[in-house]
Amino acid sequence: MNVRKFIAATARDALRKVKETLGPDAIILSNRGIPGGVEIMAVAARDMEMIVPTPERDAPRSKEYTAAAPPAPMPGRVTARDQPLLRGMSPALGQASARPNSRPPPTPAVRPLPQVELEVPQSLPHSGAKPEAEVVPVAVMEEIRTLRRLVEQQLAGFAWGEAARAEPVKTEILRQMLDVGFSPQAARDLLADLPSELEAGQALSWVKGAAERSLLTINSESDIVDQGGIYALVGPTGVGKTTTTAKLAARCVLRHGARKLALVTTDGYRIGAHEQLRIYGRILGVPVHLARDAKDLRITLHDLQHTHMVLIDTIGMSQRDRMVSEQVAMFGASNVKSLLLLSATSRGDTLDDVVRSYSRLDLAGTILTKVDEAASLASSLDVIIRHGLRLYYVSNGQRVPEDLHLPNRQYLLHRAFKDLPESSPHHLSGLEPGLMMASSAVGLQSAGGQHG
Repeated sequence: MNVRKFIAATARDALRKVKETLGPDAIILSNRGIPGGVEIMAVAARDMEMIVPTPERDAPRSKEYTAAAPPAPMPGRVTARDQPLLRGMSPALGQASARPNSRPPPTPAVRPLPQVELEVPQSLPHSGAKPEAEVVPVAVMEEIRTLRRLVEQQLAGFAWGEAARAEPVKTEILRQMLDVGFSPQAARDLLADLPSELEAGQALSWVKGAAERSLLTINSESDIVDQGGIYALVGPTGVGKTTTTAKLAARCVLRHGARKLALVTTDGYRIGAHEQLRIYGRILGVPVHLARDAKDLRITLHDLQHTHMVLIDTIGMSQRDRMVSEQVAMFGASNVKSLLLLSATSRGDTLDDVVRSYSRLDLAGTILTKVDEAASLASSLDVIIRHGLRLYYVSNGQRVPEDLHLPNRQYLLHRAFKDLPESSPHHLSGLEPGLMMASSAVGLQSAGGQHG
């Protein structure tokens, strides 16, 4: 196989050389940045096909059988026709290579990996022997897929390096955000309008400011304890609903007295759950009511309609539990606002799942619990910001009511952007941020701006 090396000042020039020398179907084996330019290793398509057979060329056709799929390009092949791949192997790589000053062309969609599907006609006789065309070289296909993955990784690293050279400050802030636990989507959104002239310290302050403006919170003037109303505390098992209900109850009693508050529990399933809330109610001098279904709840809330504040402690359940729908129906007939409790110790994708499941309720906002147990607040604040939830309170301990606070946005975001120690096994290094952006299908173009 005749592998050729091409060196040029830019990826565009190198690809032009590849196409002129080996043709538009030349296969790119590797690429890397070198001092002063780009180096691409490529091979002519005819040479690759001599050592890597394709099913269309080498599989003999049976007279009684025809493959349903038409001939397709070899899976995993990265050719010189795919020039945009060096600017964006996928939406995750954006357009990271250098461009002329003319208006950049739109990034074309990446060609999906062709699927090899073989259909056997219903009338094919059962002879015991498989038609020859049905035999697929599995080992060859796996080799090709492996080659494609390697090329994608190399191009992801190439795009990351191009972005780092074009806008080093923005790329470094992006790395820091991914490092501490922000999602690629949130990092892209917050960095989209970052001014290019800012230095590193100024850029980080700018991004923190953008995050602070995006984080919706209440303040002392909009504290629901003073405004009153009917609120149900909902969320998964173990997130701290009963303890948080007690903290809010104590906060209300301290300001307005025990007569202004009533407690309701819908948790008649867990052993001792009702009794735990009754203990808190007895300490605070507040009545505790049990509502087993929607009818009980309507009657109870009607009796408490003149009470300043009613807090409803609910049963904990998985976000995938069918009882979430029952809870939606239970509160739907009453004038109940829900506060979704999110644990700061949970992964971002888990919190996303929780928010999606409970969004069918009339969510007034959220309460962030277990802040004292979380190593980082980036993932939880990321979810709250992306879903546009309003943060009502922050819980950071078991003490009632001391460990419940109104949110301090500057402090929370300071915790969220706090760098990981170099020794942390979760610290991203080298090209890992670029690969992470690639696997998450988030463009470097949005985070790194237009390069020209």
